[in-house]
Amino acid sequence: MADPRLRQIKIKTGVVKRIAKEKVVYEKEAELQKNRIQKIKDEGQDEHNIRKQEEVLQESLMMVPDCQRRLIKAFADLKNTLETEEDLKEHEDYVAAQNVLKEAEKQLPETIS
Repeated sequence: MADPRLRQIKIKTGVVKRIAKEKVVYEKEAELQKNRIQKIKDEGQDEHNIRKQEEVLQESLMMVPDCQRRLIKAFADLKNTLETEEDLKEHEDYVAAQNVLKEAEKQLPETIS
């Protein structure tokens, strides 16, 4: 049977990967929404429509800090797990987890990484 520690590493790696991806998606969505709002304003569309689009933008912008907090927590959790399970460092799941940490580090604020 497989080592349960490897299973935990795999799960935590998936969590970090998913949250980092989610954060990027919300940031892109917010940028697209800003452009959409500007286009609507330039076209002189209805004020109600503009307000609704701005609400959508605010929802996307609110999700970015939430993803950031969850990513910081998941990143630290995975990093701690890897530090305590260094005897597994030759295993492919351990190496994959290290690579995910390197990628996710780009999404962290400068003060954390």
